[in-house]
Amino acid sequence: MKKRSAIVVGATGLVGQALTQQLCEDDNYVDVTIIVRTAPQYRHPKLTIKVRDFERIEARDIDFAHEVFCCLGTTRKAAGSKVAFERVDFTYPLLIASLAKKKGIPHFLVISAMGANEASRFYYSRVKGKVEKALIAMDFDQLSIIRPSLLRGERAKFRLGEKSGAALLKVMKPLLQGPLRKYQAIEGVQVAQAMRCIALYQPVQKVKVYTSQELQNIEPPLQNEDDKKTFDWSKRG
Repeated sequence: MKKRSAIVVGATGLVGQALTQQLCEDDNYVDVTIIVRTAPQYRHPKLTIKVRDFERIEARDIDFAHEVFCCLGTTRKAAGSKVAFERVDFTYPLLIASLAKKKGIPHFLVISAMGANEASRFYYSRVKGKVEKALIAMDFDQLSIIRPSLLRGERAKFRLGEKSGAALLKVMKPLLQGPLRKYQAIEGVQVAQAMRCIALYQPVQKVKVYTSQELQNIEPPLQNEDDKKTFDWSKRG
């Protein structure tokens, strides 16, 4: 496999942070660029950090890469208003996608949410559904839509609702089997692993939606026990 380059947007969040580290430690990638509002503490020889104001991001801020991983996301409560929420979860992802499209980047991967539907009666799900529809209309060579259930993991910023929901789902996990397995909470690091594996190993599809249950089952191909130790990201903290 030829060496690859990647861009991660939203690299300081739960999934984005884990994904950035995984990409930097993956021998398939020689260059990883993150576009952030605040520089993280993490450093790596492969890593390029671009601190940008997303309101003023331009085409020159996006270099060619094989993939763009869009991990931007917040909640209405955390954002403070509907306007602020839509700016992070709708406006910015579409802006980044449009710039990536102009640069000829073939694969755009975006974190959406379980239940995303522009016709949903739930505001959050409607916004996510609208983003998905707009991205599909951009006609990327490959668009991967990631729909995790409730995310588990340690965030820099505490989210009470998410923490409480994850705790409840953990208690209910024995009951969430079979068709209900898709409602199990999923570790952010596991979503990151799935996104990396989708970029590297999954068959190319024009538009593909990955459910939370599918994300739990996506793993890199293993050649031997050493590979297993190297790639078992879901066990990492």
